[in-house]
Amino acid sequence: MSERDVPAEFASTFEKVEPYPFEETDDLRQGPNLHDDLLPLLPLVGRWRGRGQGGYPGSDDFLFAQEAAFLHDGRPFLRYESRSWIIDPDGKPIRPAAQEIGWWRVVKGEDPKRPEIEVLLAHPTGVLDLYYGHVDGTRIEIATDAVVRSPQAKEVTAGKRLYGIVEGALMYAQEMAAEGHPMSPHLSASLNRVAG
Repeated sequence: MSERDVPAEFASTFEKVEPYPFEETDDLRQGPNLHDDLLPLLPLVGRWRGRGQGGYPGSDDFLFAQEAAFLHDGRPFLRYESRSWIIDPDGKPIRPAAQEIGWWRVVKGEDPKRPEIEVLLAHPTGVLDLYYGHVDGTRIEIATDAVVRSPQAKEVTAGKRLYGIVEGALMYAQEMAAEGHPMSPHLSASLNRVAG
């Protein structure tokens, strides 16, 4: 369709658009100020990289490397992205593995010393998770409130995650209930801050 074939009411949609004009950052020293509501999640802001291990009933154990980022643009949520890849015992990459994107936000809870949070995660495997939990200092514990999956996705019914900042590293352990198995350990990792 050429510009002259476009109905007048849609003509403005064919005008040039500049790149996204609002800054997003993983570095608290630059860019917009962190929204006050996000102060309980402040230790997460940045880029992280490290190694972990995984396994699940009915599958082989594996080693993986992971990069994760928690970014903000001044609004009251963090944008989260993570990608991982399977590695051999020497750390050499074998193949791409899990990816997820999502958003973390603090919601008003009853105990100001243990703020409540919501975490929404989307996976390219057709699974969407809504987690709900608490922040307790540098410890974050969340569990699924809902799991939605496409008809072709693996049957995942629930999950739990425990995050913590330990001696400057972001450490986590993840449990999952899937494919008829009860809640079982699935992943754990230690990620070091590489930016932010």
